[in-house]
Amino acid sequence: MNAVTETLVQWRDDIADYLPDNKISKLLVTMVGLYFLAAVILGMYWSIAPAPFDVRDRAATYAAREGGTVVTGSVTMGALMGVMNTLLEKPGGYLHNDVFPPGLWLDNMPHWEYGALIQVRDLARAMREVFSRSQSQSTEDPDLTIAEPRFNFNSNSWIMPATESEYREGLKYSRDYFRRLSDPDAPNAQFYARADNLRYWLATVDSRLGSLSQRLSASVGKARINTDLAGDTVASQSTATPAEQEVRTPWSEIDDVFYEARGAAWALIHFLKAAEIDFAEVLRKKNAQVSLQQIIRELEGTQETVWSPIILNGSGFGTVANHSLVMASYISRANAAIIDLRDLLSQG
Repeated sequence: MNAVTETLVQWRDDIADYLPDNKISKLLVTMVGLYFLAAVILGMYWSIAPAPFDVRDRAATYAAREGGTVVTGSVTMGALMGVMNTLLEKPGGYLHNDVFPPGLWLDNMPHWEYGALIQVRDLARAMREVFSRSQSQSTEDPDLTIAEPRFNFNSNSWIMPATESEYREGLKYSRDYFRRLSDPDAPNAQFYARADNLRYWLATVDSRLGSLSQRLSASVGKARINTDLAGDTVASQSTATPAEQEVRTPWSEIDDVFYEARGAAWALIHFLKAAEIDFAEVLRKKNAQVSLQQIIRELEGTQETVWSPIILNGSGFGTVANHSLVMASYISRANAAIIDLRDLLSQG
């Protein structure tokens, strides 16, 4: 015990030798040390993923605030606004563009935000292009025409203008559209819950999940056969590519892809639950409610607690877990179910 005490005292004396002698310098060093300690603790708090919210309740809250009622499309638009509000108002706010500690040091949460943001952008585009229009020749909604580009603003801009200001501007016009949906004096604001519109958005979701699944699976390098032109004997591409190539996610990006997929799934769960409400009649006619519920169930598996302090990257059948492959499994099953649901919606 005496040896341990002597060692600690020696370490204390060694550290003291490096500290300046005057009180002002010591105070500055102490303040800097306390700042970095507080930044580390705050960063850990900011890295906690936001809790999910009830899309039906959120739509009702927004409707009451705007002096309207919940109508067809309100829950889907409310879910979009709710996810975007979460990105901006969660602990720490929007971190993807931070240039000061602790946001500057954080890695997982900014990628989580980006995954959710991509889903917001895709749904906003679907709102502008199909959900709010009765046919291809009809005009776009004026509020969505302004809101959708705002959500596509550079996610990394810190100032002049800041990303947050552009996204809040997009939310402002989204709220205007949400309010007009239930306003009998604004019949030009509509949400068309049709099977073809739902299929349009699900096609984008299908593509996004397919890409995430491939990137997650690439955590373990594998040789893949090039199938880019499979199925079409006269297909061609711009430049030649190898018939077989090694695909591997760089080790420094493995956790980035994992948390991007986790954020995308978090946002998508809310959007699909909203679609289940707004497209209830369409899904009931196609007997597709259970299919959509199974997609949501698969995506909810991606939100389970990660008990490991780091994202492990063991081999597929090794002794160490591979979190990316587990995530890819949930994403792939959800993606396959979405493809089946799209086929089901296309049937008469």
